[in-house]
Amino acid sequence: MPGPDDEVVSAQQRYASLYTDLLRTVRELGLMRRRQGYYFTRFSLVLAALLAIAAGMILLGDSWYQLLLAAALALVLVQVAFLSHDSAHQQVFDSPVRNDWTARILAGAIAGMSVSWWRNKHSRHHAAPNQVDKDPDVQLDAIAFTPGAVAKRGRLGQWIAARQGWLFFPLLTLEGIGLHSSSVRHLLRRDASRLERVEAAVVVSRISGYVAALYVLLPVGKASAFLGLQLAVFGLCLGAAFAPNHKGMPLVPAGMKLDFLRRQVLMSRNIRGGVLTDFALGGLNYQIEHHLFPSMPRPTLRKVQPIVREYCELHGVNYTEVGLFTSYRIVVDYLNNVGLRARDPFDCPLAAQLRSISPPVGSRLSPESSA
Repeated sequence: MPGPDDEVVSAQQRYASLYTDLLRTVRELGLMRRRQGYYFTRFSLVLAALLAIAAGMILLGDSWYQLLLAAALALVLVQVAFLSHDSAHQQVFDSPVRNDWTARILAGAIAGMSVSWWRNKHSRHHAAPNQVDKDPDVQLDAIAFTPGAVAKRGRLGQWIAARQGWLFFPLLTLEGIGLHSSSVRHLLRRDASRLERVEAAVVVSRISGYVAALYVLLPVGKASAFLGLQLAVFGLCLGAAFAPNHKGMPLVPAGMKLDFLRRQVLMSRNIRGGVLTDFALGGLNYQIEHHLFPSMPRPTLRKVQPIVREYCELHGVNYTEVGLFTSYRIVVDYLNNVGLRARDPFDCPLAAQLRSISPPVGSRLSPESSA
């Protein structure tokens, strides 16, 4: 007669196979194969756009039409950030080294951001999305995700928290400055590795060289306007691409253990749309599939989505997909629920469901990289 230990082992195997069976199917269909032709085309288009913008800036000279190029540059740099994200996730090449250096060049030399800083933060997010004690994306200084976080703030912080839903998108215009600043602080810390010191030289040279070139090419007023608009549009577009993915989805209480498939699916949200949505959000609109298969090439995410959705329906796992503007409304309302009405995000039916479906303590599920 099976004992309690046998039941725990059986439950762990059942939860583990839930993801590994799906992963096996995806691999057998060849959906993890690299799409280098797609990425080389993207790299070429981005490089051509950057060269065209640089040429346009030189030809325009002292003109307020430069602000149009500032906005265009911001949009192209958003695409650079998406490509760096894909490379850092090992989506482009079979070689981890080539992926790593591609990500570093795109982020550091072109976008002026640190892959080392981003990877440290982003890896923790992927490991435990929306878990309050582990995910750095729900431990932000500017945004409060629980009433407890609001209570710890001073008067100014509480004033901002009470309006954070409405302030969220205006605050995203500062995200570009925040990304550059966080990157530089991380790279210039005392215990930085040798590779990070090299990366620091690249990132600092890119930022300072870019700013210097603007003020050499344009009068102070126009150069300042160009820089301000470019950073604002860059931060807004990049932040608006990441915002719908997890914000407003259930938060996982500290210490809670979930199997890998439910951890990734229940805390992620997909965005419906076509080719334009895919382009504007850099494939992050397939957030569920991206979290389940982080190294899957971006253009394959659309193909695997019906398989994942049907699999989740078969096993009773809630699969969330909404339109883009609906997702933004959810984000704003969620933040207002915390900031204005002090609603605890754990007090919701899905959070209770998460508690009831949690596997036995100690059970783990290997993610794609180790499955």
